[in-house]
Amino acid sequence: MGVYGIDEAQTIADSAGLDLVEISPHSDPVVCKIMDFGKYKYEQAIKQKAARKHQQKIEVKEMKFRPKIDVGDYETKKGHVMRFLKKGARVKITIMFRGREMAHPDQGLNVLERLSNDLEPYATIEQQPVMEGRNMHMLVAPIKGAFKDEASLKKDITQKEENNA
Repeated sequence: MGVYGIDEAQTIADSAGLDLVEISPHSDPVVCKIMDFGKYKYEQAIKQKAARKHQQKIEVKEMKFRPKIDVGDYETKKGHVMRFLKKGARVKITIMFRGREMAHPDQGLNVLERLSNDLEPYATIEQQPVMEGRNMHMLVAPIKGAFKDEASLKKDITQKEENNA
């Protein structure tokens, strides 16, 4: 609108039924804007609420293994890890060592390597196995689209079988 004195700008804002809002107080001359400040604050609150609504929270699930895990238990826990990955969560895999098992961390590393080989088509290793105290950790994250391809393949196979029957 141009350069006005503070009193004159305030009367213009009052006559329009709006507020005089100081935008840049350190510039010369001071920059002000005539606006409905209540409406502006309301719109900002709506934008923040929408941003919170659309943000994605990345979940980190944890699965605990032992270095001397049996085949059946391993397969069950691997299934749980697959389920977590399918839902889009990262999975922290922990190998817990007790007592004399601490002398053989290579057994825990073997379990983690076997699991990473089994999960290779579905997940990437974000953090390589690290030994912290009595535990060894590894972090895996799902590969986008890995499970969708599997589901579409199953649908295609069932459709072909139905068409042949």
